[in-house]
Amino acid sequence: MAARPGVPGSALRVLEEALGLDLAAAGDTAEAVAAEGAFYLEQVAITEASEDDYEYEEIADDNFSIPEGEEDLAKAIQMVQEQATDTQILEQKTVLPSKQQVPEVIEDFLCNFLIKMGMTRTLDCFQSEWYELIQKGVTGLRDLGNVPDVYTQNMLLENENKNLKKDLKCYKQAADKAREDLLKTQKERDFHRMHHKRIVQEKTKLINDLKGLKLHYASYEPTIRVLQEKHHTLLKQKMLTSLERDRAVGQISGLQATLKHMEIGHNYHASATRVGPNSEKENAPEGPTQKGLHEAREKIQSKTKVKDNTKDSEFPTDMQPNPNLYLHKENICPAKFDYKLNSIFRLHELPVSCVIMHPHKDILVTCGEDRLWKVVGLPKGNVLHTGFGHTDWLSNCCFHPSGNKLATSSGDTTVKLWDLSKGNCILTFEGHSHAVWSCTWHSCGDFVASSSLDTTSKIWDVNSERCRCTLYGHTDSVNSIEFFPCSNTLLTGSADKSLSIWDARTGNCEQSLYGHMHSINDATFTPRGHMIASCDACGVTKLWDFRKLLPIVSIDIGPSPGNEVNFDSSGRVLAQASGSGVIHLLDLKSGQIHKLMGHDSEAHTVVFSHDGEYLFSGGSDGTVRTWS
Repeated sequence: MAARPGVPGSALRVLEEALGLDLAAAGDTAEAVAAEGAFYLEQVAITEASEDDYEYEEIADDNFSIPEGEEDLAKAIQMVQEQATDTQILEQKTVLPSKQQVPEVIEDFLCNFLIKMGMTRTLDCFQSEWYELIQKGVTGLRDLGNVPDVYTQNMLLENENKNLKKDLKCYKQAADKAREDLLKTQKERDFHRMHHKRIVQEKTKLINDLKGLKLHYASYEPTIRVLQEKHHTLLKQKMLTSLERDRAVGQISGLQATLKHMEIGHNYHASATRVGPNSEKENAPEGPTQKGLHEAREKIQSKTKVKDNTKDSEFPTDMQPNPNLYLHKENICPAKFDYKLNSIFRLHELPVSCVIMHPHKDILVTCGEDRLWKVVGLPKGNVLHTGFGHTDWLSNCCFHPSGNKLATSSGDTTVKLWDLSKGNCILTFEGHSHAVWSCTWHSCGDFVASSSLDTTSKIWDVNSERCRCTLYGHTDSVNSIEFFPCSNTLLTGSADKSLSIWDARTGNCEQSLYGHMHSINDATFTPRGHMIASCDACGVTKLWDFRKLLPIVSIDIGPSPGNEVNFDSSGRVLAQASGSGVIHLLDLKSGQIHKLMGHDSEAHTVVFSHDGEYLFSGGSDGTVRTWS
């Protein structure tokens, strides 16, 4: 590019020497630049608020200040007019043609270059020498002219290049961040897609299970109808059987009365009716009526002989002290609550109603609704003996104090006594009009007490084989009965929501305890006998002070019913069998409740071993579970 007219060649040489550049090389590109347009250097005044973000040093220029009187008024007016014109153009949004830039003078270009490069000392030397030459009047310095615009353009392009690099770096960072966000979003999308597929699979599985259950339920309906028909048929047969039984009882009563009359007539006409050994009457065959009369006569004679030979037992007056009173002093080991399911014994086909421990041996006796009771050896759970004889479900059983006899109560309204050494029934007590719920032995072993659905309790004499006393007072089913240890006191729990204390000798109710809001299912004494525990049909368990006959505490473990409660041998732990299948263990010292989860269905009964190391529970699925 050629310099403007009026710029001498000496100026270009000075510029080459100052910058160390070869302007001849710049001349080779003059034609290309000329094709794009002419460039000019413009004189720029450097202020403090420069757009280049460089720090410039202030140079004292007092010699070049313009006096106040010499200001050009015409230029000021022209500037105001130009500003007004620019405002109008901006309002009209008119695009003005580009204005040619004024080339920058050589000294300003050099100063800007040195400031940009940070060469402050060189700048100070240059300015001092430059202005010193001007003051000396060297006129050639003013004629050097302007810097060719190619250098200015190079600087502008360099700045623009730096700005573009900065923008490129920012864009790269933004692109990297966007890439990371994209990867994260893709991972989340894949996760949610897999979760959606899993949910769809689970939904499909549940729909298939629901369809299978509906089909299964539909298959049960005809079975239920068949069972209902069988049930109605059995009820009819039961009614017919009861009618036949009543008819047979009436016939027997009539035969007994006839027999008595015949005996009376035989006494008066003995001489007339006696015949020789060769009589035809003696050789004639007997009819069914005569056979029934002979059998009834033999039974009456055998019963009268037994009654004549046996006497009623007497209730003991000098009772021995309760041996469990001092157990709490001997049991110094802490109570056990960390029971775990050890084994499961499937003993009955129907629900287990009662489980008890032998008083002296490691033997269990279980009763079930399948009309059977079984003697089970521990710890293997092998069945040693199976007893049968009841005609309906068994509700409870109890050991004789010596452990050689067993009493069972049943829904067939009877209480049976069994000899465990032989396994046969030795005695049957009949007298209740409805199912018998519970039975208990007296500590002397001569009396058995039973409670029934007919709202009464009975005390049976084992020696005279008869009912000694019937306890009246409850207004609903008597669900539980138990003798106080080593005494003549009875405890009963009833569906009328009350507990009653009875004197077995007189049959009188001495005290009644009220507090339950629902039917009482079970009640029992502690081994020491100082406290009573009871549970009702809504899972509420109450503790009573037997000496003061006042309630101690009430614990709600519902809403499932509490079926049975039992203390351990120390009397410090109370176990409750719940209708939800959970065995609750209550710490009487701290009041904490521990749960044993293991039954798949309702738990009916629970009992501790003698040393408290094992716990046995029976459920409605016919199993007995061992906890240790």
